Amino acid sequence: MRSYFYISMFCIAAFFSSVYADEIYLNNGDRLTGKIDKLLDGKLILQSQLAGTITIPLSNIRTFSSVASLKVHLKDGTVLHQRIIRSEADYFAIEKSRTLQAQKIELSAIDTINPPAKPLPRWKGNISAGYSSAHGNTNTDNVTASVNLKKRTEKDRTKISGDYAKSRQEDETTGKKEATEDWWKVKGNYDYFLTDKLFGFVDGSYEKDSIAELDRRVIFGGGAGYQWVESEAMNFSTRAGLASLYEKFDNQSSSNSELSAQFGYDFDTLLRENIKFIHSLTYYPSLEKFSDYFLTTSAEVQAELTEKTFTSFKVLFDYDKSPASGSGNTDVKYIWGIGASF
Repeated sequence: MRSYFYISMFCIAAFFSSVYADEIYLNNGDRLTGKIDKLLDGKLILQSQLAGTITIPLSNIRTFSSVASLKVHLKDGTVLHQRIIRSEADYFAIEKSRTLQAQKIELSAIDTINPPAKPLPRWKGNISAGYSSAHGNTNTDNVTASVNLKKRTEKDRTKISGDYAKSRQEDETTGKKEATEDWWKVKGNYDYFLTDKLFGFVDGSYEKDSIAELDRRVIFGGGAGYQWVESEAMNFSTRAGLASLYEKFDNQSSSNSELSAQFGYDFDTLLRENIKFIHSLTYYPSLEKFSDYFLTTSAEVQAELTEKTFTSFKVLFDYDKSPASGSGNTDVKYIWGIGASF
């Protein structure tokens, strides 16, 4: 009698576990029961008490149902948090709720089910530095440094960068080392995405260069931009707007302040698996006199040494139509360094 009791209890338990379980109906007529864990990359994961973890391609599923609500993400961006009801072949249905009518949906419209939570956005970037020293016919010291920070969320993007260089060379007559290069520059911009591609932005920069007699150059502006490409292999965006440009030179008593337009782009691409090319350009024509403008651009090549270290060579090019008295229009700077990414 006791054995009959255990057999009866096992049958009852098996019956109720089958009734109160998610069900997968396959194209070949088989039916699987268990608990639907998730669906990612076109494959559904089912946890079965008897068979353990089962992976089923979505293309092999005729329809399915669930006991509890599932979080179903559709390819058009719709997110459903409903209990699933089986339907005809190649369809599933959702039960009626206060906000949704009962409806059937094609299986091919599913993107994911119960996807894992996306990791919280974090700052990414790199820092590099270089040093060289020569002694003999010439006696020079050179120090360079660069830092780049970036944070991207679904709705916005923040970038901060900075460059610094200082060089000294010994004067053959006096024996003293004099600065031949002494400058630094910081830039920042914030983009807020209105759509997947269109964004509004604010940006700014601050620059000093004692050799070029530049006490400070401050630029602040904003406008709209468009993200043409955004991927791991390539990024390309354009932007246009207005900017306020302020310049103060050491050898001039007056400063220069004007409102200008701004047009620019940012581009980067992988030339090879471990070599990256980065290029940006911004053009600031004065609204008072269009022929008076300031242009700044940079180009950089980064080559990975290890997963977290790299070597880079960067060229910064500025053209100022109205430079300091006695200074040239063109200013070219070169930065080489070894750095680490994070």
